[in-house]
Amino acid sequence: MTTISRRGLLRTGAAAGVLAATGLPLRAQSRGGKLTAGLSGANTSDSWDSRTHSDLFMITCAQGAVFDSLTEVAADGSLVGELATDWEASADAKTWTFNLRQGVTFHNGKPFGADDVIESLQMHLGEESKSAAKPIVENIVEMTRTGDHQVQLTLNAGNADLPYLLSDYHILIFPAGQIEDAIANGIGTGLYQVRSFDPGVRMVATRYPDHYKGDAAGYFDEIEYIAINDNTARMNALLTGQVDAINRIDFKAENLLRANPNLRIQELTGNQHYIFPMLTDIAPFDDVNVRKALKYGINRQEMVDKILLGHGMIGNDSPIGPANQYYNAEMEQLAYDPDQARYWLQQSGLDSLNIDLSASSAAFEGAVDAAQLFQASASAAGININVIQEPADGYWSNVWLKKPFCASYWSGRATEDWMFSTAYEDGGPWNDSRWGRDDSERFQDLLIEARAELDSDRRREMYFEMQQILRDEGGVLVPMFANYVQGISNSIQSPETVGNLWQMDNARMAERWWRV
Repeated sequence: MTTISRRGLLRTGAAAGVLAATGLPLRAQSRGGKLTAGLSGANTSDSWDSRTHSDLFMITCAQGAVFDSLTEVAADGSLVGELATDWEASADAKTWTFNLRQGVTFHNGKPFGADDVIESLQMHLGEESKSAAKPIVENIVEMTRTGDHQVQLTLNAGNADLPYLLSDYHILIFPAGQIEDAIANGIGTGLYQVRSFDPGVRMVATRYPDHYKGDAAGYFDEIEYIAINDNTARMNALLTGQVDAINRIDFKAENLLRANPNLRIQELTGNQHYIFPMLTDIAPFDDVNVRKALKYGINRQEMVDKILLGHGMIGNDSPIGPANQYYNAEMEQLAYDPDQARYWLQQSGLDSLNIDLSASSAAFEGAVDAAQLFQASASAAGININVIQEPADGYWSNVWLKKPFCASYWSGRATEDWMFSTAYEDGGPWNDSRWGRDDSERFQDLLIEARAELDSDRRREMYFEMQQILRDEGGVLVPMFANYVQGISNSIQSPETVGNLWQMDNARMAERWWRV
């Protein structure tokens, strides 16, 4: 197997030829048995439409088991092919040619080929599209079928990160001409074939016979994912042996888990961050002075200590984290300062401020408690926050992107452009603060310029500046980065290197873990 890291991609340039080839390491894992996992992030509105996926339950069900993407971020952060075997780019990184894997079939028997890739990409486009991957796909101005198993993608501007972006969990490959049926029934090319699916409740799937990944992945005969949004219920399910693994352990009950000899804790540092986005096109959040007041009115260290119980680090109102290549650790940290908060509030012409803040455990575990801590710290600056506790079910469809001020979280992304283009690009469907060109023309210009830049030092300069712009002017409060802390039965084993891009080994535990 030949792989190339993002650092290698940028160092050698996009015109260096074939950048990566697929393959998975052969390991001496045992085959067979069943994996049962209790996962948060489920909703009764869940479906196999990857354009709508927003949280762990459907990501693990879809990209992590039933469907495939063109590329895959490996556990060590390198990029490997999945349905693409290799790819190469033109010198300006605008034209990319992807060679596709042959001999692959969908779960209904349909052979996989170039038409499936093109139709799967096109489903994210259109004026009415709400797909979170629209900002990625709409930069492709031409999709050409250059062979039964080859496609050529031409971009409106160079993008050195395109192969990484195509590993996005929203960009799954569906069978051409059968997309509606595939969405209705969960028909993909993944390691596991759907046996039953009850939205917001559970999914059961079995190993697909003669899968193209062979014996190098997918060690369970069967997987069952149970939706358990309640933190206490999820911990109890693990402690009583009802499930083999859970995400997001309850820190308050961590000692019970550690005392159980049959269980273990897996903790990973990644780019997951807990946030409070403000809709910057709605008063009072359209005033940068109000946003600055709130940034100084939040006690970040108190949140890390009391919400994360130390399982994380303070944030600096930028989504770029310690697992990113161009993380700006040198940027001066914003500190809790009620006097500064009051000063910026007065600059907006206000002596006090009354605002609502919506929160729910669906946003992140402890979100309501974090909102109440924010309420207490901000009050010292004359900022009165009314915390509204929202129900978990429907939070992402009824609250997020709709309420002016709410709690949310992001798992982060493998590259800076991926994170910025998904959540901070002007007009993006997942821009959860609606912060755009009118707020910072400089940021938006840098975003486009950095995307096509192949010189790593120049890229670093641009991404450092973008992080500072967000810290000073952005519409998202990022008070803390949270480690991934998950609980696993000792009957389930995982590789020495576990992915930290998403929870549960980049949501691919069904592919990478095994039973002993």
